Amino acid sequence: MPLSDPAPLLLDAALRGVLIALLLVLALVLGRDRPRLPAARVGVALALGLALQVAGSTPSFEAWAPRLWHAPLVAVAAGNAVLFWVFARALFDDDFAPRPRHAVAWAAVALLAGANCAVLIGSGLAIAPLALGLQRAAPLVFALLAMAAAAARWRVDLVERRRRLRAFIVGAGALYSIAMIGARWQSPRWQLGGAMATLDVALLLAIVAVVAWRMLRLAGSDLFPAAAPRPALPEAVLAPVLDIAPAPTVEPLPLARPEPAPVPPAPPEPAPDVDPAEDRLADALHRLMTAERAYRDENLGIAQLAARLAVPEYRLRRLINQRLGHRNFNAYINGFRLQEALAALADPARRERPVLSIALEAGFQSIGPFNRAFKAATGLTPTEFRRQKLADS
Repeated sequence: MPLSDPAPLLLDAALRGVLIALLLVLALVLGRDRPRLPAARVGVALALGLALQVAGSTPSFEAWAPRLWHAPLVAVAAGNAVLFWVFARALFDDDFAPRPRHAVAWAAVALLAGANCAVLIGSGLAIAPLALGLQRAAPLVFALLAMAAAAARWRVDLVERRRRLRAFIVGAGALYSIAMIGARWQSPRWQLGGAMATLDVALLLAIVAVVAWRMLRLAGSDLFPAAAPRPALPEAVLAPVLDIAPAPTVEPLPLARPEPAPVPPAPPEPAPDVDPAEDRLADALHRLMTAERAYRDENLGIAQLAARLAVPEYRLRRLINQRLGHRNFNAYINGFRLQEALAALADPARRERPVLSIALEAGFQSIGPFNRAFKAATGLTPTEFRRQKLADS
């Protein structure tokens, strides 16, 4: 940029300053309001990583700073692609917990990018082109993984405003990543300069500004769970909520964990001015799930259930979320399935019935998801629960 025309430089600097400030505010809000929530922790890391990326990609800094100064910033920028994928997974799954493999993926991508910048680029080593190709492919791979995570859990999320915000975060973030990868691919040094660098920061600022504005308008419980992720509820809790008579053999369980999982309060009674159509829908859903046992259909989804009730999908989502207090459709359905499995496992007359058969009859597709849901709800495996209940009887 010619020195006689400082306007583009000033515009670029102003956009970067605003964007960095906004990212730091987001990190502060997420860290302050939800310090123990995985999605918030990953969001803080991503916001801080993006702030470093924005600062390190300033064209003037890239032009004069030694290559070794670039290496840690390039490593952070490459690792942000992994953090975006993990953030997308955490946003769409209240039960998500970071695993060691996520840290390994971030470290591998960051170390590869840092080594390329500090050592391999221009070294003439035979491995350099392969390493550079892997570095350039990583953001695209993880952007696609983030989009896949959004699609996989999109339909089971019952919080409508959160669904819209999450769709924007993942959709806009993935499209931005792919567009900037295409732009950087044209540069031999994988750097943006001039007007393209300013466009890059302007697009990112627009995305972050929309996210910040929407997050400030959302109640905390709309975006994130109010406490630890809700476990599937045993029969003793489901019964009063859904007005189902519990089986007499199922008693409150002593959990294997040091402390019992928090149980959310029962949803409030409907207000007197509730739409009569919603009352009728609630009654129809109650009959379908209790008398007809629709939950036994292992392929039951929100669309299929809405079709059976002859109502739009959004009305069923609103009913299950706002009136029955569930944030996730799968957790709602699995609560009924677990209720039936609990009663069957505690029944002395069915002591010889295999656990797998009980799980499949209740609507679970396989033993793995059943065991995980059962352990999350009770702190016991199905076999341990059966042994305890039959011994007590």
